[in-house]
Amino acid sequence: MQSRVFFTIALCAALVSCSGDKSEMDAYIDDLMSKMTVEEKIGQMNLPVAGDIVTGQAKSSNISERIRKGEVGGLFNLKGATKIEEVQRIAVEQSRLGIPLLFGMDIVHGYETMFPIPLGLSCSWDMEAIELSARIAAQEASVDGICWTFSPMVDVSRDPRWGRVSEGSGEDPYLGSRVAEAMVRGYQGPILSCVKHFALYGASEAGRDYNTVDMSRIRMYNDYFPPYKAAVDAGVASVMASFNEVDGIPATGNKWLLTDVLREQWGFQGFVVTDYTGIEEMIAHGVGDFESVSVQALEAGVDMDMVSEGFVQKLKTALKKGLVSMNDIDTACRRILEAKYKLGLFSDPYKFCKPEEASQVVYCQGYRDVARRIASESFVLLKNDGVLPLKKQGTIGLVGPLADTRSNMPGTWSVAARLDVPKTIREGLVEAVAGKAMVLYAKGSNLVSDYDLEMRSTMFGRELGRDHRTDKQLLDEALAVARSSDVIIAALGESSEMSGESSSRTDISIPDVQQELLKALVATGKPIVLLLFNGRPLTLNWEAENVPAILDVWFGGSETADAVADVLFGEVNPSGKLTMTFPKNVGQIPIYYAAKNTGRPLQEGRWFEKFRSNYLDVDNQPLYPFGYGLSYTTFEYGPVTLNAKEIEAGETVMAEVVVRNTGKVAGKEVVQMYIQDAVGSTTRPVRELKGFQKIYLEPGESKIVSFEITPELMSHYNSELKFVAEPGEFIIFVGTDSETRNSSSFNLR
Repeated sequence: MQSRVFFTIALCAALVSCSGDKSEMDAYIDDLMSKMTVEEKIGQMNLPVAGDIVTGQAKSSNISERIRKGEVGGLFNLKGATKIEEVQRIAVEQSRLGIPLLFGMDIVHGYETMFPIPLGLSCSWDMEAIELSARIAAQEASVDGICWTFSPMVDVSRDPRWGRVSEGSGEDPYLGSRVAEAMVRGYQGPILSCVKHFALYGASEAGRDYNTVDMSRIRMYNDYFPPYKAAVDAGVASVMASFNEVDGIPATGNKWLLTDVLREQWGFQGFVVTDYTGIEEMIAHGVGDFESVSVQALEAGVDMDMVSEGFVQKLKTALKKGLVSMNDIDTACRRILEAKYKLGLFSDPYKFCKPEEASQVVYCQGYRDVARRIASESFVLLKNDGVLPLKKQGTIGLVGPLADTRSNMPGTWSVAARLDVPKTIREGLVEAVAGKAMVLYAKGSNLVSDYDLEMRSTMFGRELGRDHRTDKQLLDEALAVARSSDVIIAALGESSEMSGESSSRTDISIPDVQQELLKALVATGKPIVLLLFNGRPLTLNWEAENVPAILDVWFGGSETADAVADVLFGEVNPSGKLTMTFPKNVGQIPIYYAAKNTGRPLQEGRWFEKFRSNYLDVDNQPLYPFGYGLSYTTFEYGPVTLNAKEIEAGETVMAEVVVRNTGKVAGKEVVQMYIQDAVGSTTRPVRELKGFQKIYLEPGESKIVSFEITPELMSHYNSELKFVAEPGEFIIFVGTDSETRNSSSFNLR
């Protein structure tokens, strides 16, 4: 089946690849623009939301008529090939010049076949799987009318209070860059990709969405810019400006960011779109009125205005006043038209509207099989005191408010998903044991307390699964199930809408009402597996000390239930590794492995020393470090060996380590390589991820894993923002997570 899926995807990419060479495109667009009025050119730069369109007919906003007038360049959030084709016909057959529209959607981790949330997906450390997930999402979307996705989101974040960490790849710029490249390669071909949010959005103060960002440029270039640049280098077609400010100027109107860095330094050739109402929001930032911020956005390098409609309302007047030039408008319009040309929309405006093909491709069994496999490899085994894998025998108790909910499984950014279709965990386990064992179920508690439910009632669009029995009635039922069971699976954590956009939390523990349930279950003395659902790292101190086994399954997508069963019963050996550090408490945040030393570092092995950089009430160590994840087998690492102890500038070093499976079952291990630049002209992190390989080993099998350490991997941006490899000692660490001590060193002369 997998080979058939790959063949279908490869064929799709070949069929919808960009059409025509640049000279033909330039001639075509030159001719088209010579016929366009100013209003039509500005109209191409307008991206309203299409949520009010039903079968091509506009409601209150009268978008259909505006399309006929050439005042719209694209729409987003309209779903279905038939609906999209009807709207496209208005643009192509009823407007003066017949320019087709772009149709976009947030296809963040799947279209209808849902894959794990991006944070979970990154925990697979499998770039081929991540690329494949994006390609399948693009293939499904492309036959259902969508030709543009607002993904990947590549914001580096080191603050799990921020809800949108669920949408990114964690805290590390190197891993985030590799994921960015993989997703761009996967999406593009079938559709256009849009990397977001440019830039620095993941560093919002206090972990609060849309909040202020302020950092040095040396940190921008070394820690936060790399994933965006990797996406640009991979050929991403569009870039979305972020909501936050950069150097005191909102990103949407920041010329240094959108022109100097993005276009002049990085050579980006595509188009820039704002985020939702990004231009209008500059007014609230306090930098001008609607006309001035619209002018500022255009001059900064924005080509397309999402929802604000500042361009269509203000640019013509601004042009008459001399506030903008015709060249500015022409440049932005051309970039939008080039994107449409490269998609082949001018030669076939309806190429993405294939309802018959969509019925065969979207949510097909072959794609779902791939989603199931990838989901199982994203799960991270945080603890296992011999409870897992479970046997398909006896009586299994399944308890928790996330055990029998359907719509929570796909995860927060599943706007096109069939939320009423995925199996529940309960259904998946019953099917998996198939008469070999009995599964007893009890809800045990609600997801949140009555107070939390009231506070969040306007936020959650999915099942909160509210049960109107009393807390005692729910708990008594759960304890009765526990007493009758040989092992208990507790499906607990966040609901899917407790992370994602506008879902910041100051308390990132499991909700209190669920913690009370878990403590009561532990008190029974029965072996317990905590099946953890979450869109961010959580604080799990009590759970880590008292629960025998913890399997973090994030939100695994439409095939979560079957993937969970595969791992619980040992048909898949878990191999996921964390891509964000889990703190012991919120007070440690931000906490990340690639920190810098201070002038008063805490001595290794110590908790507290007076006048050192530490806390009075908790040590500096995380609960679970970056790169951490257990397996049903064990791996042994040999010493790190280098082929040279001294090298000249421009030379490379080869690092090798022997990894052996010392357990009784086959498994996959993510071998991680970190570099410490021991002495620099600026302070450097204690270590940085610079390579990884995911390997498969049978029991007793050994493998030599090699890493080539190139000059690029030794380099960083110095105080003059020059990318340099400075002479001195470099320490190479290779191991199972970011806390490995297995190392060797060399000198760069």
